[in-house]
Amino acid sequence: MELMTVDPRSLKDNPDRARQSKSSPQSDALLCASIKAIGVVQPPVVKLDPDGGNSYIIVFGHRRAAQAAAAELTEIPVLVADPSDDLGAMQSFAENIAREPLNPVDQWRAIERLVAVGWTEESIALALALPVRQIRKLRLLANILPAMLDQMARGDMPNEQQLRTIAAAGQDEQAEVWKKYKPKKQDPQVSWWEVARALTRTRMLAKHASFGDDLAQAYGITWVEDLFAPADEDSRFTTDVEAFLGAQQEWLSNNLPKRGAVIEANEYGQAKLPPKAQQVYGKPGKGDLTGWYINARDGSVQSVAYRMPEAKKPKVLKGADGVETVVDEIEAPKARPDVTQKGLDMIGDLRTDALHEVLARAPIKDDTLTALLVLALAGQNVTIASGASDNPYGHAKCAPHAVRLIGEDGQLSFDRETLGWVARSVLIEVLSLRRNRSDSGLVARIAGDAIGADQFLPSMASEEFLSCLSRTALEAVAETAGVPGRIKVKDTRAAVVEHFADDRLVLPAAAIAPDASEVSAWATRFAAVASDPDADDEAEPSTGDDELPETAPHEETEESGGVGDDDFREAAE
Repeated sequence: MELMTVDPRSLKDNPDRARQSKSSPQSDALLCASIKAIGVVQPPVVKLDPDGGNSYIIVFGHRRAAQAAAAELTEIPVLVADPSDDLGAMQSFAENIAREPLNPVDQWRAIERLVAVGWTEESIALALALPVRQIRKLRLLANILPAMLDQMARGDMPNEQQLRTIAAAGQDEQAEVWKKYKPKKQDPQVSWWEVARALTRTRMLAKHASFGDDLAQAYGITWVEDLFAPADEDSRFTTDVEAFLGAQQEWLSNNLPKRGAVIEANEYGQAKLPPKAQQVYGKPGKGDLTGWYINARDGSVQSVAYRMPEAKKPKVLKGADGVETVVDEIEAPKARPDVTQKGLDMIGDLRTDALHEVLARAPIKDDTLTALLVLALAGQNVTIASGASDNPYGHAKCAPHAVRLIGEDGQLSFDRETLGWVARSVLIEVLSLRRNRSDSGLVARIAGDAIGADQFLPSMASEEFLSCLSRTALEAVAETAGVPGRIKVKDTRAAVVEHFADDRLVLPAAAIAPDASEVSAWATRFAAVASDPDADDEAEPSTGDDELPETAPHEETEESGGVGDDDFREAAE
């Protein structure tokens, strides 16, 4: 073949070319940008027009010629084929179908060769019409274990976040994790999520550091730049958690304000106040104290205002001779509550199970279902991320249900039945009456009352539950049920269990339905907040109304048998 230069606009299309469909505008723009930056790297192959004249027909390279013309090049190199060569449809088809794009690992190696000869990341991105972020992502492969690179070269690539996590780990760490998660014969795909999780290291961000460069140097902290973070924020971080927390602690000790005290934080990053201290949610007063602590999750220095109860004044007795004597008051021992903490936990679990069962089984009108979803969003276990807060995992539980509403075209697509079941599934995920961080509070009890969840509470006449009642409460249950009391508590429990063998016992104080006064107080409080956002600044946060009162009367509930659909319809209405 002969190499020559021609005007790309003078070339004619080959009628036998295999690629007849138009390429995407993005692909054409990429090729055009590349030609503008570095020219035509691989010359198109042409041949003389058999119909005569000095014109040439393109055999291979139609897109290169077209985009060279679009780039306003007046000359490009071409290879002129021998007229005796039969460069027909078969060769055009074979030339196109045999092409395979470079895999990411080969792309990275090519980028590294360009960097070695003086190309910058920005110039490479410009020449290839790629984002600089993509070039930097590929350059992360320089830190990847060779065995992992071989797997990635086969097209099995992790996502960007996983790749960043793996690249941040040392080669020794990667090798150790790869032994466990490398592909097996029966499963050639790698679970990159598990690889990244095993190599995840806690990051402490520089923007959370209160200490300066002097303490950073003293503790040997080396900042690493996160190349994928937004350009307008401090993206430095360190994985040396102990050194970071040590520097924060020293800074805090040296800069503790007046009436400030260093306190500890729990595993969730919340402050652990001194015994009997009450947190101040509004504006601190003159006598209030400030506790400073380090959030173990992100290493930031935070503070909380609290007040201690007033010290009791000693009681002074004046004798007949006029001599005053100071007498220390002895606090009376606290009476045992009617239900132990274990019993309250059991009630929370029973309430939650009953609520979830009725949500899954009961007929619920559409309007009621909508109202329940609104109530669930007001639960104290729900966090809404706004411009002033961040909730990294609030969506994780409900997203698997929400995707059922998306059609194959990526648009909302559902029928009435699917929507109803998705709504129920979301409510089951969110609403809880358990005595832990998942507790939804009063709204879950209101929701349960609306759909008759009390009817699904199981009998509490078991040895395990009754052992959580005080003697007074147990005897009250026995008396209400008409069971004669026994001398020993265990005998009374056994008699109550036997009495309710074929019946159901639900303590009234353990019912899901709340008192009307509780609901009214809750509604009044938040109605005031809606009209005046500052009205609730000094209010105590809602902690739910699930704990049973210590002096609550215990009576036997009315006898109830099976619950049919009619009962649920009445409850839902």
